[in-house]
Order: sequence, then C-alpha cells, then structure tokens
Amino acid sequence: MTRDQLKMARAALGLPNDQRRSFRNRYFASIGTDAEERWNDLVSRGLAMREKGGGKLAHFYLTDRGAQMALDPVESLDPEDFPPVANGDGHHDS
Repeated sequence: MTRDQLKMARAALGLPNDQRRSFRNRYFASIGTDAEERWNDLVSRGLAMREKGGGKLAHFYLTDRGAQMALDPVESLDPEDFPPVANGDGHHDS
C-alpha cells in the first residue's frame, strides 16, 4: 500500500480519532481521478472492493485485509463494520 493509498484507507476508516477505533468503511472517489486509480489498484490486490456510486462517483470500501494494513498498532477495527471471522473449528476469533 503506497503512502497515498494508506492515507485514503485511513480516511475511509475514520482514522485517526480519539477512540483509536474505526467508525466507518467507505470512500467516494470521482470517476477519472487519481484517487479512483489508486483505489482500483487496491481492488486489484484484494485490499478493497468497489461499488457503483451515484453520478460520477465510485464507492470503495476496504476488505478485512486492507483495513488491517491501514491500522496503527494501537488502533482497532469496529466489529460492526468488521465482524470477527470464524476460525477452522467454528469458533470466532476475538
């Protein structure tokens, strides 16, 4: 993830903030801009997903892997946006 992509990913998560926890997972980029190109690169690497936005906007959100890469060591992801993933024995990781 480039420095610019990291900055956009953190903005998508609402970071930094005083709670040190994400509170959203969305980023709107104008179609045909450098921001859209950077997000499309994240999508191609499995770090983000893209949905059609309204008008001339594209809506992006981070995958679990992409969101984890954007965190500082003292930060966490809101489980409402990023629910724990079940491990191989059917139990959820904490």
